[in-house]
Amino acid sequence: MVLIHHVPSLIPAVFSKLLWHKERDQNRIYLTFDDGPVPGVTDFVLDELGKRDQKATFFMVGDNVRKHPELAEKIGKSPHGVGNHTYHHLDGFRTPNKQYYKDVMDCSTVLQETVGRDVQLFRPPYGRITVSQQRMLEGDFQLVMWDVLSGDYDPDISPKKCLSKTKKYSRKGSIVLFHDQLKTDQMIRKILPQYLDFIQNQGFETAVL
Repeated sequence: MVLIHHVPSLIPAVFSKLLWHKERDQNRIYLTFDDGPVPGVTDFVLDELGKRDQKATFFMVGDNVRKHPELAEKIGKSPHGVGNHTYHHLDGFRTPNKQYYKDVMDCSTVLQETVGRDVQLFRPPYGRITVSQQRMLEGDFQLVMWDVLSGDYDPDISPKKCLSKTKKYSRKGSIVLFHDQLKTDQMIRKILPQYLDFIQNQGFETAVL
């Protein structure tokens, strides 16, 4: 599968009820991290953000919250945003609607119990969600996608290319997607500090969604 670092403008135009980016007239970048919390990786991300006083939104998997409640609670007490990423990291294209909806709500429950927040942001794992699933959830959540995909999970991309492409496509209002998971651990350590320095040096403010 070809990795597309930047979402073509036609896609947000067609799927306009999904949030792909924020206002283009404000000098802000919206950093997002999927699939955590994962000890070691998420801690690293939090530390790097903290060094620069930058903010991000963490889309957490319910089962990871269950496994690592102290780390999830740490995010909940931070200035960062929190989003729902299903309980079992489900592929919406392969999951019946009833099961999908229950999984999302189970994630909301564990987030409320552990993080202590009423989470209103949802991102579908893999970016895969059917129209009917979207309709089921849009009354309860803002459905969030992205316009810049770092590709940090792809073993076939070099850290240099990953960083350069992410820099290239970052612009005002961009929602940038990284991952705080075990398979991205080595890549994120190589590219994230440089990327955070880059957006800081470019004068971008970071904000939660």
